[in-house]
Amino acid sequence: MDVQEIDLGAVREQVDAVLKDFLEGKARSAAVRSHPPEAADILRNFLGAGGKRIRALLCVVGWHAAGGGEDRAAILRVAASLELFVAFALIHDDIMDDSATRRGRPAVHRELRTRLGPSSRAERLGAGGALLVGNLALIWAQELLHTADLPLHRRRAVHALYDAMLEEVMYGQYLDVMGTGSDDDLDAALRIVRYKTATATVERPLQLGAAVAGADDTTLELCTALGLPLGEAFQIRDDLLDVFGSTDGACEPGSGDLREGKHTVLLALGLRAATPAQQRRLRDLVGWADLDERGAAEVRAILEEAGARRSTEHMITTRFEQVLRVLDTAALPPAASRALRGLAVTATQYTS
Repeated sequence: MDVQEIDLGAVREQVDAVLKDFLEGKARSAAVRSHPPEAADILRNFLGAGGKRIRALLCVVGWHAAGGGEDRAAILRVAASLELFVAFALIHDDIMDDSATRRGRPAVHRELRTRLGPSSRAERLGAGGALLVGNLALIWAQELLHTADLPLHRRRAVHALYDAMLEEVMYGQYLDVMGTGSDDDLDAALRIVRYKTATATVERPLQLGAAVAGADDTTLELCTALGLPLGEAFQIRDDLLDVFGSTDGACEPGSGDLREGKHTVLLALGLRAATPAQQRRLRDLVGWADLDERGAAEVRAILEEAGARRSTEHMITTRFEQVLRVLDTAALPPAASRALRGLAVTATQYTS
């Protein structure tokens, strides 16, 4: 079933409507059963704070790419499930990184810490509360998925892909937290990118949407050929923006990844190309919990001088062009192909 154009704005509104109805139902259920009412409210506020819904959009585009069908309600439910899964992953990520904000608002663990007031236990309890809210987001993501009305054989295919995605993200997060490999190990940095982000951001959402439509193995393999380079470009761009910001000023330069000592592609490239003196200085500054803006500016200057920013941009461009080449030869419905081209631009230029 091809369409003239896929209205991505309308798709986002439809996914948001599914999430709104679902979480309002959870809030009503909590009230009836005397459960804490704030958990559903926290998630509603978290999802309402922004995000481009790129995973949900890719899921619906994947459905169109495989021919679509009559199961519009089911694909929107699966797409909405992905957004609750993302909420889980981001809330937990913020706890592990002790991030102060998310999408311009206090991170969930910081918000709960503030609610607890001046208590010596507030920090630990706030993190624990946020952990549980994140767990609820994952449980509810699974519920949305399980209640999508699909024929048995398609349901099995969708659930198998979803399970694979969950496992990949957990391994990616583990690699990220444990920092395996030396800090100039580019392959290790790319492995983190692939497992933590590339599969769950692009490849699996495309495959999930295609599986809802009953895709064959060839179509699922096409989703991989598109999804992995695009997902890698997405995360590499995100890491670059975290340090340097965007040229249009929409994203300010930051120091979060530098302060946490994140094992990013940008840092690995910088350490490989830097002089011995620059390498020593980078290792002195990156990962320092008290890194201030002056120190962050020095790191940016070294990375710029060593050519790491330019090399990182080149890696993004190479992957973007690879996606375009795949799209040029893929036998996709025209509307799906056009939507994927637009989403590829969005994913490689801006953050989620």
